[in-house]
Order: sequence, then C-alpha cells, then structure tokens
Amino acid sequence: MDAVPGIARLILEHRLKPVAILLTHGHLDHMFSVTPLCRSYASSCWVHPDDRVLLTDPLRAMGEETRLLLERLTGRLAAFTEPDDVRELTDGAEIELAGLTFQAIHAPGHTPGSTMFQSDYDGRPEIDSVMFSGDVLFAGSIGRTDLPGGNMADMLKSLRTKVLPLPNTVAVLPGHGPQTTMARERAGNPYLQNLAEASSPDVLRPADSPPAALRPADSPPAALRPADSKE
Repeated sequence: MDAVPGIARLILEHRLKPVAILLTHGHLDHMFSVTPLCRSYASSCWVHPDDRVLLTDPLRAMGEETRLLLERLTGRLAAFTEPDDVRELTDGAEIELAGLTFQAIHAPGHTPGSTMFQSDYDGRPEIDSVMFSGDVLFAGSIGRTDLPGGNMADMLKSLRTKVLPLPNTVAVLPGHGPQTTMARERAGNPYLQNLAEASSPDVLRPADSPPAALRPADSPPAALRPADSKE
C-alpha cells in the first residue's frame, strides 16, 4: 500500500521529474501515498470533487473491520492530510501534463468520484489509446460496490454510458490485475455482455455487488487483511 519506495526507485532509475498525480478514486489503497509523493516532488494532485473528502478521511469509504484493523496494527487512528496543491477535475476535462493529454471520464459506482483517464497512444497499430480505469473496469470483472459510497445502479450506468461506447482499440490498465483491451472485455466480460444485450436499463436489475468470485479484493488491502479472511 505504501508506494513511495517503489516509485522513488523508478524515478531515480529513469531520471524522471513527477509533475502530478491523477487519482482514479480516493480509496485507501490508491491514495495512501499521494500526499508524501506530492510533497517530495512538488507535484499537484488531481481528483474528482466527489472523492476529495477521502484525501483526509479515506476510512469513511472502508468497512468497520478495516478501521479497527488499522488501529490495532498502528496503535492509533490513522491521520491523513491533503497534498499542498489539490486540483479538482470534471467529467470530460482535458489535463495536459508533461507533453501528454489525459481526458477525465467520470464513472461513479465504485466511489462517487471514480474517474478514468484516457490518453492517445501510437505504439501499436491495433491500439490507439490507453485508459487507466481505476476500479471501474477490470479484466473480466468490474469494481465492487458494497463499500460505503459504492452504488451498483451508478456502476451499471457508468458501464453503459462511459465504458461500452469506448472503441475496441482502447487498451485498459486497471487499478488491480492484468491489463486488457476493450475488444477483449466486450467479448468476455459478463457485466458488459449483459448490459450490451439488455434492451433497456430495467432489464438488468442492479445487485448489491458483483459476485465474490468476480469481485476484486481491493478492501481491505491484502497487507492489512486478517490471515483467515477470504474474498
């Protein structure tokens, strides 16, 4: 969960100068290191306003078990502060950073402020853009919606209106698990298949959460999960 050492090594190895951090959402396993990294490299933090509150209180989006476990492991309540330079983004916003342009795609459901980021890519003929999907879309699955702030109806709407319209030439880089493509997900992801086949939004009734067998284990983080806990 603490990404600082690994990122610092990559920065030194490739002689990089970070200019910004784009947050797909505010869950603890995604924002835990954002403030120390931003302050270490004088970088800005971009986040959707609906998830900004999680920068200072990420545990409000976690279950009570995670709160108690963190307190037990650290001996105190975890304290978080915002980076010095926080910038709010909106759906459709284009963010230009270090010669790259990212389009923000607001896709609530996993959290209210969940946002995907799409950028052009010309490295392969069959791929013309890459999308950092956060915990909205995974290889063969979607993000869970059973944590505080999650909403399955919003997730289905995001998948129907923001994900399904994407072309097959988009490479998908999820927040957990292997990378994939829209072509692969359109052909094999059961959630996208159900939505594509449904004649109306009412045909597919929202459930409380994806089935456990398909649900990514993003909370509590693996490093903090009790030994006998199973996803």
